[in-house]
Amino acid sequence: MPPRERATWETDQSLNLSISLSVFFLPIRRCRASFVSVITKTYLDRVIAPSLLAADFSKVGEETTRAINAGADWLHLDVMDGHFVDNISFGPAMVQTIHESNDIFLDVHLMISRPDHYLQRFIAAGSDCITVHVEAEHDVAETLERIHEAGCLAGLALNPATPFSEAIPFLDKVDLVLCMTVVPGFGGQPFMTEMMVKVEESAAYRKNNGLSYHIQVDGGIGAETAAISAKAGANVMVAGSTTFGAKDMAAAITAIREA
Repeated sequence: MPPRERATWETDQSLNLSISLSVFFLPIRRCRASFVSVITKTYLDRVIAPSLLAADFSKVGEETTRAINAGADWLHLDVMDGHFVDNISFGPAMVQTIHESNDIFLDVHLMISRPDHYLQRFIAAGSDCITVHVEAEHDVAETLERIHEAGCLAGLALNPATPFSEAIPFLDKVDLVLCMTVVPGFGGQPFMTEMMVKVEESAAYRKNNGLSYHIQVDGGIGAETAAISAKAGANVMVAGSTTFGAKDMAAAITAIREA
């Protein structure tokens, strides 16, 4: 089997296993938040997106409801295939579970080698924003166009080692730029302050070119690092352990929002 075909086949097996496990362990449960209002956000708004990776997977529906009632604006879903990053998380079945059991904006981050191959599955599952990596093996412009054609917001992610210049050819086609503030793949890593240069570059390019994309940071985000990120120009804060792992999730979200 040629190397590229084998890589795609192996990725298929990883995600199919993830999907199967999601279906087996995570039946859809109707546990909606007591009050839900999905409001369109702009880059002038502070958006808090708790990361599902830090939630209790044995009660995903309840955890999502808890996040909504604590004040979460979006829910961030990290999809990992074991190839693009050295970890496997979950597949479209998880996205569908959340979509069908709660009303919240689903911010889906595809950390996978072939986002173009799996894109339609995540669209059909109920994603609201789909972020793909500029480093992945796909035609970036074409993938972003397909996301928009499906009625979703399109995001473009940059790993810490990737210069901002790699994103420039696509910035007029995106609704969100994600500047990773840790090496993607695992939670709990320390915040990389040096990534704020990239956030500043993203904000400057947006201003100088009359664009309106969100700037998102993901990795090591809490109240202190949210303040640093906001000062550099970020407005969407992805936070895992500091939200789902907090004793008082509402207070934690408020602290990140007001930092």
